[in-house]
Amino acid sequence: MPDLLNLVIAILVALTIHECAHAVVAYWLGDPTAKNAGRITLNPIKHLDPWGTLLFIIARIGWGKPVPTNPSYFKNPKRDSALVALAGPASNIILAILLTIPLGFALPQALRALIELTFYINIVLAVFNLIPIPPLDGSKIIAIFLPKNTYYKYINFLNANLAYIIIFLFADIYLLESLIGFSIIGTIVREVSGLIITVINLGS
Repeated sequence: MPDLLNLVIAILVALTIHECAHAVVAYWLGDPTAKNAGRITLNPIKHLDPWGTLLFIIARIGWGKPVPTNPSYFKNPKRDSALVALAGPASNIILAILLTIPLGFALPQALRALIELTFYINIVLAVFNLIPIPPLDGSKIIAIFLPKNTYYKYINFLNANLAYIIIFLFADIYLLESLIGFSIIGTIVREVSGLIITVINLGS
């Protein structure tokens, strides 16, 4: 039970920071949509996505409820949409780095275990969301490099096929991992997360 409780707390912290960062940066860039929807908040209930949260509990990787944005408010829609998308993973990396500070002190074992798990979940959430597959942030970040005409076709394609893409993510991450012990996305996330954790630990 303590392990499950720690996992839930770690997921809630990581997802809340991640989604709130999206909303804050969107507002800074001129889009009040997320603010008006009550998403500039540290209340985790506002940021939970049922599928993303379920996948996180099952497979340790997932996503929060997408933050609503209206690119027409942005001065540069492609660039600013990418910056909003990048804000989520960046906030998780920053939080993970900050969490190394208390880990440098003598702590009760239960508290240390919670902080270490929260550190790990933040790194995994950041790496997973940088994969360029919708609804993940990487799909919006990579779009900045596409020509204008291709960009809008790309966005429309993602929106039209989102349900199928989520099914693919679930099948690859959970079903294949369970059946054959191997997941393409899961392997990428673990390897890159391990590398980032090593770099952060070397610098702390």
